[in-house]
Amino acid sequence: MGASANGAALPERLRLPVCFLGVFACYFYYGILQETITRGRYGEGAKQEKFKYALTLVFIQCVINAAFAKLLIHFFDAVRADRTRSWLYAACSLSYLGAMVSSNSALQFVSYPTQVLGKSCKPIPVMLLGVTLLRKKYPPAKYLCVLLIVAGVALFLYKPKKAVGSDDHVFGYGELLLLLSLTLDGLTGVSQDHMRAHYQTGSNHMMLNVNLWSTLFLGAGILFTGELWEFLSFTERYPSIIYNILLFGLTSALGQSFIFMTVVYFGPLTCSIITTTRKFFTILASVILFANPISSTQWVGTVLVFLGLGLDAKFGKGVKKTSH
Repeated sequence: MGASANGAALPERLRLPVCFLGVFACYFYYGILQETITRGRYGEGAKQEKFKYALTLVFIQCVINAAFAKLLIHFFDAVRADRTRSWLYAACSLSYLGAMVSSNSALQFVSYPTQVLGKSCKPIPVMLLGVTLLRKKYPPAKYLCVLLIVAGVALFLYKPKKAVGSDDHVFGYGELLLLLSLTLDGLTGVSQDHMRAHYQTGSNHMMLNVNLWSTLFLGAGILFTGELWEFLSFTERYPSIIYNILLFGLTSALGQSFIFMTVVYFGPLTCSIITTTRKFFTILASVILFANPISSTQWVGTVLVFLGLGLDAKFGKGVKKTSH
């Protein structure tokens, strides 16, 4: 894989620090850019606007991801032949796309800490889909970890009853979008596991083809809905956003590359620990940099979620398939 070739050029003692700093720096900055783009205010006074172009943002991200994967294959992975069926890539890209678009759209309705915490609950749909679709059996530790995550999210979303007439909500449109994103993430994981098991699909080929199909679907979507022209008009009014969007796509592509490298050399456990740590500090940065208030109850919920994720990474990986 491309990650293998990249890692081979590094001395062994430098691999872990490089992987850690690569994943941490790329996705930390990615999170800051995502909040800056989607929750920023553009213009002044009555003419102030919000960024509403989630499809176009994901389209640009997919184009950059595909270009980056093509470069990795050209320089590091040219020998490997890809025999994966095109329809599998197409199906995977639909759930992958839906997860990203709904996740970005959710930021119009919920704070960034809520979005990060919601997306951290990926083990829940993965386990549910594993039990129902793939007939997997999980160890008791896995259920305990998921219970901790559910309790943490419940605490984070819990809001004491307000006075009558308050427009505050416990579970609204933003949270529903996050739930949809999580479900689609779970489906993406199931389809990727199927491709690896039956076709030994390499990570670079998967990254390239899923993003190419996503670019095709999204390109048709933004042309059909007219969002592309609205987005271009928006960038004419606020040209500074172009720089942030290009950086957003680049940090996403680089981050994926470092994640693949980490999994190849240190396994999914180390990768989970690094990404979980990164998410916690991203929430902390959002609270400090963007003044997103978090109550003491929400901090307890946040700690429970990350405790559940950490324990899941360490003890919840034993999975047995039932006989078919």
